[in-house]
Amino acid sequence: MVKLSVVVPFFNVQTYAPDALDSLRANARDDFEFLLVDDCSTDGTAGILRRAARELPGAVLLRHERNGGLATARNTGIDAARGEYLAFLDGDDWLAPGHLSQLLFRIEELGCDFIRTDHVRCTGRARTLHRVPVGRRGEVLRPRDAILPADRSTSVDYPYAWAGMYHRRLAERGLLRFTDGLRTAEDRPWIWRLHREAESFAAVGSLGIFYRRGVSSSLTQIGDIRQLDFIRAFDQILEETAEDPDSDRLLPKAVRTYCAIIAHHLGSMERFERPVARTLRSMSAAALRRMPQDILKEALDTMDADRASLLRRLRRRPVPVEATA
Repeated sequence: MVKLSVVVPFFNVQTYAPDALDSLRANARDDFEFLLVDDCSTDGTAGILRRAARELPGAVLLRHERNGGLATARNTGIDAARGEYLAFLDGDDWLAPGHLSQLLFRIEELGCDFIRTDHVRCTGRARTLHRVPVGRRGEVLRPRDAILPADRSTSVDYPYAWAGMYHRRLAERGLLRFTDGLRTAEDRPWIWRLHREAESFAAVGSLGIFYRRGVSSSLTQIGDIRQLDFIRAFDQILEETAEDPDSDRLLPKAVRTYCAIIAHHLGSMERFERPVARTLRSMSAAALRRMPQDILKEALDTMDADRASLLRRLRRRPVPVEATA
């Protein structure tokens, strides 16, 4: 029986794919499988993965005929997974030797639906530790209790799918699937759904995930229209959270986070192509008008003055009809 399935999407990462694959080799076990999803790469990534499929123990190569984006690639891996547990890795990141076995030991020891863990962010030669924003470590908790408070960083603000491990029963309930076609912020609706609907989780301090930042091909570095998918992602969060029995408690957190993300993007307009920047302003103004206005007012009243002023001005901005769709 396969104990653990690791879903690893790749797209045009020929420079970094060998590091990811070497780290999987250093984590391999007879009961692990590695689902390598080639999202229709056009560089040398495909050849690297074909070689890995022959040489890496437990490797299964899956290839898209058309590029579908990270969310769709992860779904392809989830659909093919046979393991009792699932984990994720991105094709330009890497793991410490034995890290997956350590996480597997912890989730089985705790007996919960999923665990979340810290990671190391790597930007060039710089290394910084980023911790799960959950104060109680190694203790089984109720996931929806970790969504709040609204005015502080919480577990839903740490959305990285690769920073944890997940029991198969979550996949069977559809809680591990990503929204197909989301090209950025795909993990935001995912982490909210997981925390609203799963029954148990824990935060553990196993340091073994290395998250590479500053990759030129990463969408975090590209200022094109794909970046604006964050609006679709947060609209989904608001829509689904509004249907939750605790919507009156949870929506203020969702609205406040949405506002913070809009302000973040508006504060870095120089990285966007000029037409995209104009579209960002229009779509963000429309998004602010779609939010529950009483909750939005409260969120703006409790934000810092600069961001609140920026968002209030934006909300008053005339919105073209096409931006309201």
